[in-house]
Amino acid sequence: MVRRTSPNTFVKLQKSKAYFSRYQVKFRRRREGKTDYRQRKRLCAQDKSKYQSPKYRLVVRFTNTKVICQIAYALVDGDRILAQASSTELPRYGLSVGLKNYAAAYCTGLLVARRLLQKVGLDDVYEGNTEVDGEVVSTEYDKKTYYVDEVDDDKRPFRALLDVGCKATTTGCRIFGALKGAADGGLDVPHNEKRFPGYDRDAKEYDADMHRERIFGGHVGEYMEYLDEEDNQKYQEHFASYIANGIEADGLEDLYESVHGKIREDPSPSEKKPFTPNKDFKRKAKLSYDQRKAAVQAKKDAKKAELEEDE
Repeated sequence: MVRRTSPNTFVKLQKSKAYFSRYQVKFRRRREGKTDYRQRKRLCAQDKSKYQSPKYRLVVRFTNTKVICQIAYALVDGDRILAQASSTELPRYGLSVGLKNYAAAYCTGLLVARRLLQKVGLDDVYEGNTEVDGEVVSTEYDKKTYYVDEVDDDKRPFRALLDVGCKATTTGCRIFGALKGAADGGLDVPHNEKRFPGYDRDAKEYDADMHRERIFGGHVGEYMEYLDEEDNQKYQEHFASYIANGIEADGLEDLYESVHGKIREDPSPSEKKPFTPNKDFKRKAKLSYDQRKAAVQAKKDAKKAELEEDE
């Protein structure tokens, strides 16, 4: 459709009246950029032959301060959370710094996996990969591929699909640290090595040792050593919490190994503490109009008196 705006000018209308009359507003969470509904539909839609069997998702989200991992499934009226773990729980296992890096994401994925399997009674059947080597583990059983060491004849492994939300799935992304932790924890999460750190897309080769180094915080240790040599002041500022907790670059691998062991010993959530609000703080009563006017006048009088003294 073309409209004439002046004797010698024509402007093409990109959106006509018919367009606006048929316009449909997108879902609220799509407008907010929070939910990719094309992805969600494929993660939640179940085959009709599997009626009432939920499709479980390993939901991984990052905030400014922590990692959150959940095992969720969808119902008509909303999602249900079967198990949840956050990196803010890691201080309980001996890790109180760097709660959103790759190594912390791995620990959180491991924690949610062990917690879920303990809840459903599969923690003894599927212990996962206790030797952390960065390799992708898979087993063929009954013409199907399971991403665990061995498949039990009576109980199949718990399968969950990775839900990344709106995060970009670039090679080496921290999301895949959580995935690897969950897979090593005994969950059956379909994946391959193409997005793990250490994969070379051009050569089509995967360096598992590089991935193992990332899991144990080797990249953090290297940066700590580099900063300590090049700019000690920045090192003191940047790694202040590490220094306060007595953590050095050489001791990171032992630290993460101990955290993995403690998570496997007791993945159960800590007891909830009852909330007790702090009643010491009391808001000041609002001043009336006359009181506010009197306060302003008092300030004026004090200022005038000060000026008169100076003169």
